[in-house]
Amino acid sequence: MPEHLLDDDSDVEEFNHAGATLVVESIGKGRRPFVLLHGIGMGRSVYLDIVSRLPGRVIAIDLPGFGEAPEPARTLTMPRHADLVAAWLRRAGVHDAVVIGHSMGSQIAAELAARHPDVVAGLVLAGPTVDSTARSIRAQASLLLRDLIGERPRVLWRGAREYLRGGPHLLRKMRATIVHEPEDAYRRVTRPTLVLRGEHDPLAPADWCESILELIPGTRLEVIPDHGHGTLISDSGPAAAVIAAFATRL
Repeated sequence: MPEHLLDDDSDVEEFNHAGATLVVESIGKGRRPFVLLHGIGMGRSVYLDIVSRLPGRVIAIDLPGFGEAPEPARTLTMPRHADLVAAWLRRAGVHDAVVIGHSMGSQIAAELAARHPDVVAGLVLAGPTVDSTARSIRAQASLLLRDLIGERPRVLWRGAREYLRGGPHLLRKMRATIVHEPEDAYRRVTRPTLVLRGEHDPLAPADWCESILELIPGTRLEVIPDHGHGTLISDSGPAAAVIAAFATRL
């Protein structure tokens, strides 16, 4: 049986399309949904804290090969991930989503907004990766280790569990993330955009986040004090408040 983020007012389904499967959980009610896309090695269960804090309807997704979603025959690129999410959104009749992408999810969210703007009302890039000056597995692993040293125990526990669930293909999934150049997608984004970074996030350094502002006109940058890369995972109240305020202005 599929897991639920929350015991009440929650519905979980599998969606199969073009040889890959999403697990999608819809929680709560509201006119304009928040769509949550997780980071590398993660899954929707890691984001219980922010799901419980966002107002209205939240759609939390396990991407193929993560969380409860089965491993696809071939590792998906970031654009193919975006196409898969867009296919589910259209089938579900969602055409005005506030798409929240965390870490790797930010790359998919940017591709979704660039390739399928008809389903996106607003874009939130939280802890956006991959910094153009650190595009190697070694560099990203080093930055991740730096982040984990000061991270909260809840983040460490949830992250470790989901990395183990990510299975033996995690390395090739990391390669798919690192070879992607999100700046190409940023140049094509026309939807209102918010960039979020934790004050101490080494995977989304300040200069990289500021460069996104130049690529997507009108983008705002918000820095969450005393947080690292896991700003949406633990103690997410400040991030949730900023995202909710952004959504009300769309």
